[in-house]
Amino acid sequence: QVQLVESGGGLVQAGGSLRLSCAASARTWSINNMGWYRQAPGKQRDLVAFITRGGMANYANSVRGRFTISRDNAKNTVYLQMNGLKSDDTAIYFCYADTNTKFWGQGTQVTVSS
Repeated sequence: QVQLVESGGGLVQAGGSLRLSCAASARTWSINNMGWYRQAPGKQRDLVAFITRGGMANYANSVRGRFTISRDNAKNTVYLQMNGLKSDDTAIYFCYADTNTKFWGQGTQVTVSS
């Protein structure tokens, strides 16, 4: 079992920045991919970004160039730095960890006001 706790969401104006954090209860070096999904009201949950155990990052087209995912295995934590936020980024952001089983955090709300 891996427990994930997200933090860092909130309300920000368009063009602003937020950094999300996700702390894992297990050693992150033992986890394969870690990343973030988001779900806006009435929409499906979509992948935002993920990072491999080796540190290779992958992004959805909608956030590439604005968001940066990183991983600190010493702190068992993955981060999502979000810059240039837009109203379309408003959603609940969910952290996940993949150990051949996908574990989820409880979600953190990000609201971008225009």
